[in-house]
Amino acid sequence: MSNPALDIRIGTMIRANAPDPAAYVRDILPHGFESIEPFFWQTLGGVDLPRLAGTLRDAIGDRDVTMDTLGMFGNPLEDQPLDRETLEGWRALIDNAHLFGAKTIAGFTGRVRDRPLQESLPRFKAVFGELARRAADKGVRIAFENCPMDGSWQTGDWNIAHNPAAWTMMFETLPDDNIGLEWEPCHQLFYLIDPMPQLRDWIPKIFHVHGKDASVRWDVVRRHGVHGAEPFAFHRTPGFGDSDWTAIIGDLRLGGYKGSIDIEGWHDPVYRGALEMTGQVAGLNHLKTCRGGTYVPNPA
Repeated sequence: MSNPALDIRIGTMIRANAPDPAAYVRDILPHGFESIEPFFWQTLGGVDLPRLAGTLRDAIGDRDVTMDTLGMFGNPLEDQPLDRETLEGWRALIDNAHLFGAKTIAGFTGRVRDRPLQESLPRFKAVFGELARRAADKGVRIAFENCPMDGSWQTGDWNIAHNPAAWTMMFETLPDDNIGLEWEPCHQLFYLIDPMPQLRDWIPKIFHVHGKDASVRWDVVRRHGVHGAEPFAFHRTPGFGDSDWTAIIGDLRLGGYKGSIDIEGWHDPVYRGALEMTGQVAGLNHLKTCRGGTYVPNPA
């Protein structure tokens, strides 16, 4: 019997160029993760993608676990050596997505460094226009994470896709149907944006969701603002932050979203280090509860 709860799977990200990502997958899957997002930081690092896909599929075995999304995080719009490797990584992941069973490649847009955001749009159109066509030919979608990477509208090194006004400009510049967002509430809370109205507005363009949250210390904001010495917000694992994941998942369902919510670990200031997997499994179980808990089939 099919399980409609799995229209939205709860999983986690894995470092694809770690020494042995397949061993890591074998270790964590018994905790109940339903999907994994293998990701790379700036470069594939010489990883043989067909071999990686095979070892990860072997690690998953006969479990009902998907690899819907692959990640490539860097700046493909610039021309330093690592930037060129990031762009080649996007191309390689698009070409090899089918080996993982992946339908989406996600990452940062990149940007023209240290220039106002809108000045990146011509380069964005040139690079991702080509990538979007390449992806469409292979039945693959492209999704941009909404992380500012400490950038702003005026300057930054990594990403232009961190603000709703930027999304409007991006999708007007490239209206391809297979270009969308990898969304999470964390970064919006860091901008002191309520993520819920934004989520409802942009669901048709959300291709993948990261399970990451934030806690805002409003007492610090009121006393010191957001540019003082005292941290005003922290990235959190779901279940430990301010977001209402029951409402988020409910709105995703109402908007027709089908895919995965993959936990982005290694950021929580409390559940890190020796407590990393403790926090991730707590987040996994919290998100499953917010999804509705254990699936109960209707009586005949």
